Amino acid sequence: MKKIAILGSTGSIGTQTLDVAAANPEHLTVVALAAHQNDTLLEEQIRRFRPVVAALSDEKAAQRLRQRYDGPTEILSGPEGVMAAATCSDADTVVGAMVGYAGLKPTLAAIDAGKNIALANKETLVAAGSLVMDAIRKKGVHLTPVDSEHSAIFQSLQGNHHKDLKRILLTASGGPFRGRSRKELEKVTVEQCLHHPTWTMGTKVTIDSSTLANKGLEVIEAHWLFDAPYEKIVPVIHPQSIVHSLVEYSDGAVIAQLGVADMKLPIQYALSYPDRWPVAFDQLDLVQCGSLTFFAPDTKVFRALPLAIEAGKTGGILPCAFNAANEVAVASFLQGKLTFLGIADLIEKVLEATPKVPADSYETIVEADRKARERAEAFVRQAQ
Repeated sequence: MKKIAILGSTGSIGTQTLDVAAANPEHLTVVALAAHQNDTLLEEQIRRFRPVVAALSDEKAAQRLRQRYDGPTEILSGPEGVMAAATCSDADTVVGAMVGYAGLKPTLAAIDAGKNIALANKETLVAAGSLVMDAIRKKGVHLTPVDSEHSAIFQSLQGNHHKDLKRILLTASGGPFRGRSRKELEKVTVEQCLHHPTWTMGTKVTIDSSTLANKGLEVIEAHWLFDAPYEKIVPVIHPQSIVHSLVEYSDGAVIAQLGVADMKLPIQYALSYPDRWPVAFDQLDLVQCGSLTFFAPDTKVFRALPLAIEAGKTGGILPCAFNAANEVAVASFLQGKLTFLGIADLIEKVLEATPKVPADSYETIVEADRKARERAEAFVRQAQ
C-alpha cells in the first residue's frame, strides 16, 4: 500500500489523482492533502478520503473549514500547513500538483524528508532544476514524471541505454490557435484561449498551451528529468494528442507511448511504477483515431517557445526568470492588463533585463524569482 500526500489537491491534476486513488483502493491511500483556498472542495475530499492532515495556504479559507468540520483530520493553514502536508510522516510519496513556482519550496521539503516525488509541477524543475535533481540524488529518493509528455518519454526510455538516445520528440497539441498568424492573434480573448481542442486542464496551463509557453517549460523539464542536452529535445506539433511523445535511438528506431487525452493514465503510472495496474479509465481505440499528423511549431508566431529554450540553454537564473515572467504575464492577460501577444513580449523584456548568473543556491533562486516578477510588473504598468 502506497501512502500519498497531494499538494494542490483541488486543482485539475489533484482531483484526477484522487480519482486514481479511488479507483485503486488496494494500492493507494491518501494521508495528506494541501490546497490554496477552495475550502468547499477540500472539505468534500477530506470527508471522502479521510487523510491524517489537510492544509489550506489561505488562512481565511482554513478558518472557514475549521468552523464547519469537526472530524479526525487535522486542519492546518498557511505556508507552514502546506509544508507540514508535504513532509507528513505518514506519507511515502508526494504528488506535486501545485500550480507554478509555489510548488518549489514544498517539493524540496518533501525530498529532504525522504519522500518519493510524483511531479506534475513542471515549474519546480524549470526554476531550480539543478537544485532539485541534486537533492533527489543526495536523498536517494525517486522522482517519476506526471506530465503526459514526460511520462511518455519515461516509458519509452525503459530498457534502453541512455548513450543510444538520439532525440526526444516532445509532442504538443498546438493549442487552439495553431496555424494562425500574428495578425490573427492580435485580439485573442481569454475565452478563446481557454477553449482547448483536446485537453481539459486548469486555467494557467491552458493559457500556457495556447502560447506554447507550456511546451517551452516542458523542454526545460525534459532536460533535467532525462539528462538530455537541449539540442536533442525537439518539440513537434501533434494536434490529435494521441502520441504523447517519442524517443528516437541511434539505430533509427522510434519508440512512442500512445493513449487517450486523459491525465489519469500518466498519474496512475507515476504512482504504480515499476508496476502497471489494470486500467480503470478510458482506453485508446486505434481504429477510431483516424489520421495522426505531425509538424514543426511556428516559433515566429509562438515566440514563448524559443524564448524558453534559449533561456534553458543559457542556464543559470534565466529559466527561473522565464517562469516568473510568464506567471505574471498570464495573470495580467487574465486581468485584461496585457494582450495575448504581449505575453511573449513581456517575457522577452524580462529575460533581456536578467543578469546571467549561476543558480547555485535556493536563496539565489528566490531572489531571481522576486526580481523577475518586479521587472514584469513594472513592464505591465508601462504597457497600460
